Amino acid sequence: MQSITKTLTEIVSAVFEKCGYDGKLGTVTASDRLDLCQFQCNGAFAGAKLYRKAPFMIADEIAAELASNSIFSKVESVKPGFINLTLTDEYMLQLTKEIALDKFCGVPQTENPETIVIDYGGPNVAKPLHIGHLRSAIIGEALKRLARACGNKVCGDVHLGDWGLQIGLVIAELSERYPGEKCFAEDFDPASDKVPELSAELLCEVYPFASKKSKENEEFKAKAHTATFDLQSGRAGYIALWKEILRVSVADLKDNYSKLGVDFDYWYGESDADKFIPELMDILEKKGLSYESDGALVVDVAKEDDKAPMPPVIVRKSDNSSIYATTDLATIIQRNRDFKPDKIWYVVDNRQELHFTQVFRCARRAELVPESTELTFLGFGTMNGSDGKPYKTRDGGVMRLSDLIGTVTDASLARLESSDKVAAENREDYARKLGMAAIKFGDLINHRSKDYIFDLDKFMSAEGKTGIYLLYTVSRINSVMKKAGAAEKKFSGIYTDSERELILKILMTGDSFISAMEEKAPNIVCENAYQLAVSYSRFYHENRIIDEPDEAKRASWLALSDLVREMLVKHLDILGIETVENM
Repeated sequence: MQSITKTLTEIVSAVFEKCGYDGKLGTVTASDRLDLCQFQCNGAFAGAKLYRKAPFMIADEIAAELASNSIFSKVESVKPGFINLTLTDEYMLQLTKEIALDKFCGVPQTENPETIVIDYGGPNVAKPLHIGHLRSAIIGEALKRLARACGNKVCGDVHLGDWGLQIGLVIAELSERYPGEKCFAEDFDPASDKVPELSAELLCEVYPFASKKSKENEEFKAKAHTATFDLQSGRAGYIALWKEILRVSVADLKDNYSKLGVDFDYWYGESDADKFIPELMDILEKKGLSYESDGALVVDVAKEDDKAPMPPVIVRKSDNSSIYATTDLATIIQRNRDFKPDKIWYVVDNRQELHFTQVFRCARRAELVPESTELTFLGFGTMNGSDGKPYKTRDGGVMRLSDLIGTVTDASLARLESSDKVAAENREDYARKLGMAAIKFGDLINHRSKDYIFDLDKFMSAEGKTGIYLLYTVSRINSVMKKAGAAEKKFSGIYTDSERELILKILMTGDSFISAMEEKAPNIVCENAYQLAVSYSRFYHENRIIDEPDEAKRASWLALSDLVREMLVKHLDILGIETVENM
């Protein structure tokens, strides 16, 4: 079903046309003064310039026509030219019933579904996930679910860093620790020779050790670069070892992402795009875009109207190796070939904006995708500690994501120990869900582009804008429905002001999803979920649902409670948050 403002806009636009005006003037928006009206139309002001009439004269005409429409309980023309609209309870209830029957739970479905590839996650193999990977995973997952909920075909790609220098560093270090292993020999036979069996723990220790070593030892640094080159050139023993590194790393990554409630449709890496690099180079050369500069191959991407210097993008270094830009451009070719996407979204750190500006401009100049394909950089800010600086461990290091998840889960478990509503055997599962709700909502309630302070005590609170508060609201409704048992649930009317306010929030939810999708901003979904929960809390406290003696009222309030629960669960699912039965 379509959003309430679109429905009202169609009605008001038809009246504008009937009165001889442009129908585009009939746009209806939600009112920010609910004490005056529920919706408003300000088209008379634009119409005044077009038709050389005073705004209030146009507003008077439109209001007079709209007043005869039975869906409005009040239509007012207010000087200097506002048109204020309030719906009848009967019409509001009719729309509420339609949402209750809608299999999409009131989320408007796009009229023109698109294929969207979302690049998020971006971890490197052989390295543990740390809190720097948190926002990309959480925001990307929410955007993927939001776009799907709106009716689009969405592919989430983790885009692994599995083909660069970090692999060369690991291979170089392993070759020094296990020099007798056959995979380091020139005559390695993949049909008969084996590579050492690795573990995630070993790789997580080897990479930082090798990285630090390369900064202090030029000989080892050169060895790592050579190993990287040999790997990318297809050296058999290194390819076999790389596959073992990939096997172990991906299994560990999947386990950690699973705990976070994040799931990727594709586990492609830079290595998958490598085969498209020759094609990329050929395209750049044939179009006359690439040229040598200081031994490197570059492409100019500056524009005349740039307000800041825009350096050329390097597509091949002086040592003939590829860099991130090369891989990202080759990946665009791959994605266009595999998915023919209408849009490709990149959920990455704000600090990568220049890089992606260069890549997108190069892709456009080289015509790697059709002109209609949208390439969008969706940057995010940093998660900071109480000091306003990027979040660190107590000893100043970068915290592993698994450690953060463990810390939050333990904090949730400690709070559940005194609960008599959660059985002992369920507490670990509940603690995980509560912890994830705290982390995710605490992140997503902020606009993705903004930095925010990680405050665990605040995020774990059952009051205010928190994931815990939303889970508590769902739990409260579960309790109401459990006490009601098999009682009838049937909408019959609107009986109180708090009920009317709650229903209006329900009706406006479709607009919130449209705004969230248009702005690619999950925080709008968070805010709507919170406002819906607050409205239900007010309704719950002002009306004795279970003890209501009037059976029609009670049945209607139970139906409304059931719908709110369904809508909150829908919001939370889009945010990647699991609910709990009781708290």
